Amino acid sequence: MDIADSPAEWPVTESSTPYQGRMTGLRTEVVTMPDGSPARRDYLVHPGAVGVIALDPDDRVLVLRQYRHPVRQKLWEVPAGLLDVAGEPPLLAAQRELYEEAHHKADDWHVLVDLYNSPGSSSEAIRVFLARGLSEVEGERYQAHGEELDLELAWAPADELIGRVLAGDLHNPTLCAGVLALHAARNRPGGLDALRPADAPWPARPF
Repeated sequence: MDIADSPAEWPVTESSTPYQGRMTGLRTEVVTMPDGSPARRDYLVHPGAVGVIALDPDDRVLVLRQYRHPVRQKLWEVPAGLLDVAGEPPLLAAQRELYEEAHHKADDWHVLVDLYNSPGSSSEAIRVFLARGLSEVEGERYQAHGEELDLELAWAPADELIGRVLAGDLHNPTLCAGVLALHAARNRPGGLDALRPADAPWPARPF
């Protein structure tokens, strides 16, 4: 058996969008199950997102602390953002987020891991990049707004982040998946240099 996800689409007999926000919406559909019975499924329609594991020469990861209202917590995260610019390739979106949120750029980019954030209730697909060869951007900086006005930036040792994830101290899915994938990639033949190229196909969000 080929252990890989594959495209599939069960018949939909009804579809509506009870709510549509600026970037996301709630969709209600009636899906035909394998036995022919109908089942209602409600889910969030999401444009997708990118995240960045920015790794410096001292094996530290750039992390940001941000307030997240739905969970009423300040979470340590990595630079990340929505694919909210029409036609923008994921790599360019990741580079933009690294600049806007952390005022850094990187010379070396690879795909670290792709995931669906919550496939039972959302269409959100996330691509997490590994960025190395970092340097701080000089000159004019992006003007933050909203929750980003309270961002805290830190550099955390990769091994410490992995331990914190396993201890249940960190919860952001992009950070968790990213640092665990970083650890796994290091222990495979070729290490980090064997990761997929930054423009690797992304079936979940073809551009």
